[in-house]
Amino acid sequence: MKYLLLIASDPSLPSPEPGEDGFDEYMAAWSQFDQDLNEAGVNLGGEALQGAETATTVRHHQGSTTIADGPFAELKEHLGGYYLIDVDTLDDAIGWARKLPVGTGAVEVRPIFPTDEF
Repeated sequence: MKYLLLIASDPSLPSPEPGEDGFDEYMAAWSQFDQDLNEAGVNLGGEALQGAETATTVRHHQGSTTIADGPFAELKEHLGGYYLIDVDTLDDAIGWARKLPVGTGAVEVRPIFPTDEF
């Protein structure tokens, strides 16, 4: 079954930028996680997202559409990226979510709705 691992973190917490001390170590943990997913054969894709300040929301309501700058919801934590994985069970997906090097943050594990029957 496919699961989306949505990575959220508090944007006020510092994380190293390219060229800063600690950046290579920070990225090494993410690279290792990618490698582990690939070696297990469960990685279907994933990307880091640019900051919430770059988001645009298209909202549909009663036949009209509005466009607004910013994320769709005001949240303390911001969506920073995702992984799409294919594993046998929710417990397997949670196991991978536990291994994500998010530091302080959260990972929402969401099953993908199966559309192959339609």
